[in-house]
Amino acid sequence: MPLTTVIITIVAVGVVLWLVNRFIPMQGTVKSILNGLVVILLVLWLGNLFGLFSHLSNIHVGR
Repeated sequence: MPLTTVIITIVAVGVVLWLVNRFIPMQGTVKSILNGLVVILLVLWLGNLFGLFSHLSNIHVGR
């Protein structure tokens, strides 16, 4: 995936999150949980994109 696509995706997620925070009324705790969840998912997506989790495919649970 080209770097420009990654940057555009990060900016798009940021704009959507800003729009949700700005125009949808929510309690502060719900807003904090939503922001934290979006940041965690974005970091995990970036880590997967750059191959930081490729070694986890060798782990098997169960038999």
